[in-house]
Amino acid sequence: MHIHVGTDHAGFELKNRLVEHWRSQGHEVTDHGCYVYDRLDDYPSFCFAAAEAVVADPGSLGVVLGGSGNGEQISANKVVGVRAALVWSVETARLARQHNDANMAGLGVRQHAEQEAIEILDAFIAEPFSGDARHQKRINQIRDYEQR
Repeated sequence: MHIHVGTDHAGFELKNRLVEHWRSQGHEVTDHGCYVYDRLDDYPSFCFAAAEAVVADPGSLGVVLGGSGNGEQISANKVVGVRAALVWSVETARLARQHNDANMAGLGVRQHAEQEAIEILDAFIAEPFSGDARHQKRINQIRDYEQR
């Protein structure tokens, strides 16, 4: 799996651990920043870059990290073609993939211990879309609205 990652200073340390973790599992990971810790950086540009890369790389997934994950997930969703879900448990991560075919996850690093965050994001990465017709119908409605 190709995984695109973006974060601000709040997620900087976890992002670096995730990149190593996923690469050790055989995933291809592209880091879209931030590249140095700067407590005054702004997350939107890193999230936009990761989201644009996901859209340009069909079949890939993306993860955006921040203190709460809210602003990061909102930023990613501004990119046409992105379906970013805020995930806060293994179950919400799995459901985001199963029911919504989410192609990006937003996670708040200040809301979780490191191991819990890794488990949540691993669940997101591993879970396939169910392909269920009722879910696809809803995804199509969202896509159609977005393209208007």
